[in-house]
Amino acid sequence: MHPIPLISQSSSSFVVKKKMVGVFRLVSGYPGPSGFGSASTAQEVTEGIDGTNLTALVTGGASGIGLETSRVLALRGVHVIIGARNMKAANEAKNKIVRENTRARIDVLELDLSSTSSIRSFADNFIALHLPLNILINNAGIMFCPFQLSQDGIEVQFATNHIGHFLLTNLLLDTMKNTVKATGIQGRIVNLSSIAHHYCYNKGIRFHKINHKQGYSEKRAYGQSKLANILHANELSRRLQEEGVNITVNSVHPGLIMTPLFRHSADLMKLLKFFSFFLWKNVPQGAATTCYVALHPRLNGVTGKYFADCNEMRPSSYARNESLGRELWEFSNKLISSVSEP
Repeated sequence: MHPIPLISQSSSSFVVKKKMVGVFRLVSGYPGPSGFGSASTAQEVTEGIDGTNLTALVTGGASGIGLETSRVLALRGVHVIIGARNMKAANEAKNKIVRENTRARIDVLELDLSSTSSIRSFADNFIALHLPLNILINNAGIMFCPFQLSQDGIEVQFATNHIGHFLLTNLLLDTMKNTVKATGIQGRIVNLSSIAHHYCYNKGIRFHKINHKQGYSEKRAYGQSKLANILHANELSRRLQEEGVNITVNSVHPGLIMTPLFRHSADLMKLLKFFSFFLWKNVPQGAATTCYVALHPRLNGVTGKYFADCNEMRPSSYARNESLGRELWEFSNKLISSVSEP
């Protein structure tokens, strides 16, 4: 008699149950369909994988989960290039990895993702090395910053977390395509997003107010930038599939980890962690999903997906909106072009 309400209730119940299962896995560490879960570490999810014929670029690889990602990839034989703003910290990270693993191949290059000029210089310097590029991990980011503009005049969280990686990926895409052609090995791009992409502005992206101080929320601005990471990954994945290019693009939520990202809200986060300690990960666990998506053979051919706790998850409705992804792509190109104009 009333098929529509009944179907709606059934569908709603299914979604609720799925979310409850996700929460159970998060708290318990119980593995999902991949065989891994929230308690898995980066070393565990890459155990037995040989990456000696691969080269990876990790932005923000000098600290936090970026450093752990770099360390574990190097442990698996991958040649790792760390892109970092703080070269002193980057070289210290390199030395730490090499001390623990004398066979590690680590190089560092200066990269400030809030500056389009720095990004272009980095890309030129990387290309001049004539290295292959199999894996690009867009890991670096900033979080919950008070309102400020980058030197290019772009709201700094959007500039660093999205625009910087969008431009960097575009500048290095031909290198990745050439590597795929020369080696026959599938390329992989991994964007680090966050569950915070659910907490963004109304309509997702403030396209017409991206640099406005009025109405700015440091937390919604962060969520906006993390939403942009997923939309970027999905739209790039779609375009590469249309081209028939063997490069996958996925996004990941690493989990809640106390890293230098929280420097703008350290006291608040410590209080939050005290009351929700069972939801937090350590750094080796935080790097697991990134390393799994970047390196595991099970994900050959998997593209345009969002992962958390080493398992595919369903992102927000905004993140699944293809029209919004296309609009963001065009907006990002225009924004970069406006910055590049004399």
